[in-house]
Amino acid sequence: MTVQDLISNMLREEGGFQKSFRNILDDELKISLNEFCQVSGISQSTMYKILEEKREPNLRTVRQIIKALNVLYHRGPDKFVAVIAAPSFMTNMPKTMEAGTNGLVNIREYPVGTVEDAIIAAVRAERDGALGIICAPIVANTVEKITSVQVFPIFSFDSVIKALDSFKERL
Repeated sequence: MTVQDLISNMLREEGGFQKSFRNILDDELKISLNEFCQVSGISQSTMYKILEEKREPNLRTVRQIIKALNVLYHRGPDKFVAVIAAPSFMTNMPKTMEAGTNGLVNIREYPVGTVEDAIIAAVRAERDGALGIICAPIVANTVEKITSVQVFPIFSFDSVIKALDSFKERL
C-alpha cells in the first residue's frame, strides 16, 4: 500500500484512513504507533483518537503523517547520517561509524556552498532516509523546522581558535 492508497481510502469511505493506516504500520512497516509518533512528531493521544475514530485528522496532521510515511518508506537497510557542509569541511570525513546497538551507520556527505543549498540538501537527506542531519548552526534551526529527523549543529571550537590565531598573526 502506498501513501496515495492511504489518501484514496480516506476519501472513499468512512474509516478508510484508519484501516489503511493501521495496515501500513502493522503489515508493511512493522512498527509500533509509538515509533511512528516519534518520527512524525504527532502525539500518541492524537493518533489514538484518530485510529479509534474519535477524531478525524485535520489537514496539518494528514500532512505530518504523509511526511513521516515518506521518510519511513525510504528508510532502507542503508542506515546513514547526513553531513551538510562546505566541501572543504568534508576532507577526511569518515565513511562509517559504529553506533552501538544500531550497528554500522554510513556517513553520507551533502556538500553545499550556500545557506539555500544547505536547506535544499536537508530536505533531500530526509527524503533519502537520513537518521539524522549534521549541519552548520546558521541553518540548523530552519532544518529542524522543515524536517522530521533529528538535527545536530556543528560547533567547532577548534576552527574558531585557528581563525583567531590567523587573525592575530596578521595584526
